[in-house]
Amino acid sequence: MGYKEDAVNQLNIDRRWSRLGSSIYIIAEMACSHEGDPDLARKIIDGAGQAGADAIQFQIWKLQEMTVPHHPDYEQGKRIELSREAWTDLAAYVRKHYPQMQIIACVYERSSVDFAASINVDAYKVHSADLSNPHLVKYVASTGKRIDLSVGASTLDEIQTAIEWIKSTSTFEIWLMYGYQNFPTLADEVHLRYMMKLKQLFELPIGYQDHSDAETEAAFWLPAAALGMGVDILEKHITHDRSFKGVDHEAALNPDEFARFVQMVRTVEGAMGISIPKPFSEEELKYRKYAKKSLVASRDLPTHSVISDEDLTFMRAEEMGLPPDQSTRLIGKQTRRAISRYQLVREEDVV
Repeated sequence: MGYKEDAVNQLNIDRRWSRLGSSIYIIAEMACSHEGDPDLARKIIDGAGQAGADAIQFQIWKLQEMTVPHHPDYEQGKRIELSREAWTDLAAYVRKHYPQMQIIACVYERSSVDFAASINVDAYKVHSADLSNPHLVKYVASTGKRIDLSVGASTLDEIQTAIEWIKSTSTFEIWLMYGYQNFPTLADEVHLRYMMKLKQLFELPIGYQDHSDAETEAAFWLPAAALGMGVDILEKHITHDRSFKGVDHEAALNPDEFARFVQMVRTVEGAMGISIPKPFSEEELKYRKYAKKSLVASRDLPTHSVISDEDLTFMRAEEMGLPPDQSTRLIGKQTRRAISRYQLVREEDVV
């Protein structure tokens, strides 16, 4: 297959993405930064919606069905657990104020799947903790919505098996969500090449869940690096105020930082463009006229001069003429008119 066929195939891919909307899908992960307070949750939703996130992610769970009572985090879970009524109100708040922003529910047990369905979430996330849990994975798949499958700290066999469970139950989309499960994540722990290998192996969209220290520049440049490698989705934690130092705060951006993050993603996305030739812009046409070299006379050429190689040179001129690789169109032919030194020599000037 030649480069022209490759270009046509790539154009079809780029058009397919354009029909889906923005090719980089940004998820604002609220996690537990709401601290069990619906008012704080609304502040986080506002931050995500005003920044232009494609989705807000709710972590919906029923503590009594998710965690044993003697677990060391059980009491904290009781403190931050939001009621079903609170989640219902928050979903309505999103729909009313940010209708363009989707809602993703990260669910941990069947009753939460049922509840998320009742508030009509747009997609589900299966946490990597449940990747080997067919009872939950298949139940989520039965909802008929897209599944974001978190694959951090999981083997290839575990990922493959979970995908097969979903495909045996549903024909809807599967997105693989890759992230290193450590808060905050050090740069040399991320392994972006492995993330892209997962995309290649399973032939599914891949998302990068960034858990970099929000106090460092890595919180911006690591996702930017993932974009450059070809990631399809970015999931980024957001909080109401990181100085609060609450739950899930280490990797979470404040609302103003999250807005800068979204702007960065859109800027990088624009810079990436498409991988096929495109028409020259007005600026590029001006540059070509200014910078590209053309064939000009190296000396004064009287009428009926037979042009030789020595009669031509290649220089920048006031406008574009024949490029240097077209000199054979002129050599050996006679001039129709007198051509002064440094003037363009065109095909219409010879016979």
